[in-house]
Amino acid sequence: MLIPRQAEAALLRLAGEYPAVAVTGPRQSGKTTLVRKAFPDKPYVSLEDLDERRFASDDPGGFLSRYPDGAILDEVQHCPSLFSYLQTRMDQIRRKGLFVLTGSQQFNLLSGISQSLAGRVALVPLLPFALGELQAVKRAPKTLSDLLLRGLYPPIYDGRTQIGVWYGNYVRTYIERDVRQIINVRDLNAFQRFVRMCAGRTGQLTNLSELASDCGVTHNTAKAWLSVLEASYILHLLQPHHRNFRKRLVKTPKLYFLDTGLACWLLGIQTPGQLDSHPQRGALFETWVLGELLKNRFNKGLESDLYFWRDRSGHEVDVLIEEGNRLIPVEIKAGQTVAVDFFRNLEHWKRLAGRVSGKAWLVYGGDKGQSRLGVEVMPWAEVGRPGNFAAS
Repeated sequence: MLIPRQAEAALLRLAGEYPAVAVTGPRQSGKTTLVRKAFPDKPYVSLEDLDERRFASDDPGGFLSRYPDGAILDEVQHCPSLFSYLQTRMDQIRRKGLFVLTGSQQFNLLSGISQSLAGRVALVPLLPFALGELQAVKRAPKTLSDLLLRGLYPPIYDGRTQIGVWYGNYVRTYIERDVRQIINVRDLNAFQRFVRMCAGRTGQLTNLSELASDCGVTHNTAKAWLSVLEASYILHLLQPHHRNFRKRLVKTPKLYFLDTGLACWLLGIQTPGQLDSHPQRGALFETWVLGELLKNRFNKGLESDLYFWRDRSGHEVDVLIEEGNRLIPVEIKAGQTVAVDFFRNLEHWKRLAGRVSGKAWLVYGGDKGQSRLGVEVMPWAEVGRPGNFAAS
């Protein structure tokens, strides 16, 4: 059963505004399925096919001449020489939605776009399923623990996949294919240990020196590896918001995995029961909510515009959503019962921000929504509901 993707509407809209659209995202997030469904009449070619890749690399002009009305070019980052020829074709034909590009690596894809196709291509990042997409077809996990453990990669929901086996193969394939194509990793064991340690730090401030020391690598190596993980959509670095309100702010980004199922596998969590009592449960819940907020933005064709706010005294807002001149604060708590102290940071923030603050939201691990102390309290299962996290 094909599960409709929320990003399709934005993809079609942008294809009517730009000569090309590029869908980026991690491997196995559903990029190919999305573009082939959205553009069924366009020829499709995968540049992971060695014969097609060789043709495109050796004779870019001849390769593109086969597609006078455009095409879907899958994993186009494998052929950097194509980008300048694509620019020429777009400028000659001057038609909207001519080419549809996909890519799993930001480094090579965005480098080619910025050098040759700037202003001609609209970007649509596609992350794994949003909860709302699964709820729409009644395929969503029933419990929060099951959701966090399974994660949201599309192959997990095909009805035939063993979760642990799939994630194990995913990590091995990612290391063997993507990492080696981006940088030369000499010690794969050290890199795999680095990935696991990042999973153990999801939802925390990034400490490169500590990561490097624990893995036995240099600070520069750890920095390069972190960039690779971010470029491959394995993790996201959430930046602190610059607005200080006369407070000294933390300036270090926070590290988040983009899928909790992958993070759970790397942490060795195998059952919902293990997750229920795991010390990382709260961080994994926060990680999942942050991922849903990113998907909500990306699926509409918008920039992330997500931040966090934390001062040196320890006051923190988990997520700030920037909407024009308003900042929408979102607090995230894994507890199933709403407690008074859940509101403490939001109240502090609203006093400081004044009119700059939009409506405050609290996402928690329970199942009942309410309005309380000027805050909209949202149960986890409603995070994907349309219209959530409005500024007012």
